[in-house]
Amino acid sequence: MTDAAETKGPELDADAVRAKRRGRNLALLAVLVAFVLTVYIVTIVKFELAAG
Repeated sequence: MTDAAETKGPELDADAVRAKRRGRNLALLAVLVAFVLTVYIVTIVKFELAAG
C-alpha cells in the first residue's frame, strides 16, 4: 500500500512541473511574438516615413 502512495507522489510532482514549464513556455512565446510584431511595425513605419 505504501508503494502505491509513493509512486503516486512523483507523478503529481511531474505533472506540476510539466504544467509550470508549459506556462513558462507560453509566456516566452507571447514575449517573442510581441517583440517580432514590434520590430515589424517599426520597420513598416520607418519605410513609410522614408518614402513620404
